[in-house]
Amino acid sequence: MSKKESFIINRLRSVGYAFRGLKILVTTEKSIQIQLIIAIIVTGFGIYFKITPLEWIIQITMIGLVMAIEGVNTAIEQLADFVHPDQHAKIGYLKDIAAGAVLIASIIAITVGIIIYSPYFL
Repeated sequence: MSKKESFIINRLRSVGYAFRGLKILVTTEKSIQIQLIIAIIVTGFGIYFKITPLEWIIQITMIGLVMAIEGVNTAIEQLADFVHPDQHAKIGYLKDIAAGAVLIASIIAITVGIIIYSPYFL
């Protein structure tokens, strides 16, 4: 097998792993399931209110941002629990930081949602 073929096969394998990770997130993690429900609801709002293409881009970006950071947070929590299953101050500190990142992204997404949708409700 040539280097080019090997590269392509490895990339395809990586995409497969990514889809497997996405399936695990969606089927096992409550926080991601809640984020998906919220994403469906705000997508419905976007369709109903006929938001602009720019608003769609921003909304989709915010949904992706929150869900991606939630996924990273979940991975950090799972890894920390695997490495150190017992309570540990440093592990708790790291998990809190990861959760804080999700909170920041969520606050930004909510703020953006208010900016996008408030004119439609006023």
